[in-house]
Amino acid sequence: MAAARRLKRVVTSQRGFLTLKPSLDPADLVSSRRKRVNKNKKKNWNKHSDINAVEDFLEDVRHQERTTGGLLSEKPDDSLFFLDVGQTEKAEQKAPEPVGGRRGKGKASRPLRIDLILQHDSLIPPPKDVLSYQQPNAKKLRRIAQKAEELAAKGVVPRSQKRLLNRQPVDRTVKKAVVEANNNPDREYYDIWGQEVKDSADPWYLQQTGKKVVKRPAKLNQKPSVIPAVEVIAPGGSYNPDFISHQALLREAHEVEVKKQKQEAKIERQVAVNKEDIATEETILREQVEGLVEEVNDEEAAAANEADEETTVGAIAVAEKKTERQRKKERAEKIKEQRRLASKRQVNQKQQLFQLRSIKTSIKQQEQDTKTKQIKRKAKQEAEKAQPRRLGKLKFQAPDLEVQLSDELAGSLRQLKPEGSILKDRFKSLQKRNLIEPRERAKFKRRLKLKYVEKRAFKEIT
Repeated sequence: MAAARRLKRVVTSQRGFLTLKPSLDPADLVSSRRKRVNKNKKKNWNKHSDINAVEDFLEDVRHQERTTGGLLSEKPDDSLFFLDVGQTEKAEQKAPEPVGGRRGKGKASRPLRIDLILQHDSLIPPPKDVLSYQQPNAKKLRRIAQKAEELAAKGVVPRSQKRLLNRQPVDRTVKKAVVEANNNPDREYYDIWGQEVKDSADPWYLQQTGKKVVKRPAKLNQKPSVIPAVEVIAPGGSYNPDFISHQALLREAHEVEVKKQKQEAKIERQVAVNKEDIATEETILREQVEGLVEEVNDEEAAAANEADEETTVGAIAVAEKKTERQRKKERAEKIKEQRRLASKRQVNQKQQLFQLRSIKTSIKQQEQDTKTKQIKRKAKQEAEKAQPRRLGKLKFQAPDLEVQLSDELAGSLRQLKPEGSILKDRFKSLQKRNLIEPRERAKFKRRLKLKYVEKRAFKEIT
């Protein structure tokens, strides 16, 4: 029975259910038995409570706040009502009609439609931004301010105030430089890359704070080489050169090759072995038997020993102690020699007075030689600037001249055969201008030896 009643309630609650009698409400078919709900539980408050009246009241309050800025019951009568005393004299006066015949009543003071749309229609003030009024460490700052007021009332000067009072006065007579406006057409041109940064602050302050601009060394402004980045080839290297320029280029290439051959021949001469130094069978045999045969007789050896003994005895006899007379004689001879050298030195100094002209000439010659050496040294230094320096363990090797023989010259650009490589040319140019050091291609060196293994399939074939 309960199941049938539940089924009937579900069917009648479905949307679109039609009854036999149009005047009969489907909800009336459901049992009028009141459902008992426990409202002591919080989960049943919103579910089984009618809050439409409360929501309507709150919506009405919100509407009044948006439209009038508050509740109408709290508004004064002057803001809600006004006294109609009729039209004023100014309003009764008729406005003159426009020239075109069309009346423009109120158009001068009427706002635009877009402004009306964008206007804020709510009279509720925006919420107060609490974060904008908050101050970090406000309690601490308030306590510090109170303490400062108490000290000031007692006549105590804080330490920071004392330091400010004891600070040396700054000379304010010097006027600061007037900065011109950016939109002034008469101002000087400012090069952002070329002009140096001016130090407007105290140099000591900039040095202590690390903001002082480091002075750029003059050496960094100099190029490492005076050679241009792109060297133009000689006229003889053109695809259709004239005879004279082409022969001059051929002569230059010939001199380079001759110089290389001379250098190779010099190395060969230095490494070459002299035929006289080559060992023969006779010299080999003499070296092998050396020290095996004694050619010196006993008598000659005895005579040599006696002669050595006599020389040693004579040397011992000569090395006797000098007497006092001999020492005085040697001392007197030494003093006499010193006096003779001093007198000779004085005579030479007197003779130099008569040689002033020749001395001046020799001094001028020395100065001239010094200037000549300085000029040569400077010329050598200037010439070395155009030469590649030694930057690494390898020397710069100039590339070969790209030149074609007379029979290899092409008559047109279509028949011209390309020579050289742009990449190699740029790499050599960087080395020649001392931008990178000369290098060699890294050689691959295998750490472990290869191990060859014959596979089974290879063995079967063989």
